[in-house]
Amino acid sequence: MGVDMHDFLPLVGVWSEPVKNEVEKGAIRKFAQAIGDDNPLYSNEEAAKKSRYGRLVAPPTFSRTFDYGRIPNLVLPTAGLIHGEQSYVFHRPILAGDVLYASQALVDVKERSGKLGRMIILLFSYKVENEAGDLVQTATSTIIYRPEGGNSHD
Repeated sequence: MGVDMHDFLPLVGVWSEPVKNEVEKGAIRKFAQAIGDDNPLYSNEEAAKKSRYGRLVAPPTFSRTFDYGRIPNLVLPTAGLIHGEQSYVFHRPILAGDVLYASQALVDVKERSGKLGRMIILLFSYKVENEAGDLVQTATSTIIYRPEGGNSHD
């Protein structure tokens, strides 16, 4: 019957290897433009230099553009996935020129049944650290997998 909860259980608690992400000014500007945020700290270098940060600041959710690496042996299906929830904890701002290391882990798996059938609920944890190993940002994300799919044309 395809993938089920027991396929994910051995991977709970397994972290990806941290991936180096270099924060570029242009990427910050493009991200801010894409989300429609015209805060000058995100796009105007002169304004950012006068701020307490001294350089461009990334919008809070900019870390979603980072490479978090791959969790060994985790293969998510390509169909039937629903993004359920996302939350962040900000420990320090992300600034242009930062070199950060991002990783992720599957931290919990649950199975539920509902009107639409079986659902496997996957909870992921993400962390971003600076070169000194200090936390910059942590996040969690809930992904819902419907093994029977969600196509209404079936």
